[in-house]
Amino acid sequence: MAVKLLYIEDEPHLGRIVSETLEKQGYEVVWESDGAKVMDHFQSFEPTLCILDIMLPNVDGYELCRQIKTSRPDLPVIFLTAKTETRDLVKGFESGGTDYIRKPFSMEELMVRIQNQLQLNETQRLQPGSVDQGIELGSYTYFPLRYELHSPEGTITLSHRESEILEQLAASVNRVIERKSLLMSVWGDDSFFNSRNLDVYIRKLRDHFKQDAGIRIQTLKGKGYLFLVP
Repeated sequence: MAVKLLYIEDEPHLGRIVSETLEKQGYEVVWESDGAKVMDHFQSFEPTLCILDIMLPNVDGYELCRQIKTSRPDLPVIFLTAKTETRDLVKGFESGGTDYIRKPFSMEELMVRIQNQLQLNETQRLQPGSVDQGIELGSYTYFPLRYELHSPEGTITLSHRESEILEQLAASVNRVIERKSLLMSVWGDDSFFNSRNLDVYIRKLRDHFKQDAGIRIQTLKGKGYLFLVP
């Protein structure tokens, strides 16, 4: 499964070169230049890592990083910055950045830093003491730390959001889980936009479980969901 990079850069020439080079290296890339449009991409694309310029139109990189980390605290964020003052770098880390590169930079350095952040993130998820014990769900086994659902026909790799929702459902097997509670646990608010997103992810999870007729995610109108597992 390709690593998904959300790349935010408002300089057209640099943005085109970097995004095309990353795609040639096998990454799946979404490039956005307008800070105000980033969170729409973030919700639909579900990136593995963000590469974030600080100086952007409409919404700067610091504020975007705070929004991103509120939604995905575990997501690696590499700042690109022409700023060299220590206070600027500190501000970047305080907003949630996990690494930074000073402009101008080489593609070789960017590649190394991407790989380093991905490896660190994976190590933290699977560090000693955080054993990814499988959760039995009918004929399936769910591994939350690996974002994997092992089905009778093979392994299904879940998106981060799918895994978050399934983890909540799996903790309430054969018991009602309220829709608002699920929205607050996963997104932190129950806005109309997030509610529509939840509908989409529930449909995806139902499709994943179609190989076991005994497993159902039942919608209880006005209430929530019932995750039925034999």
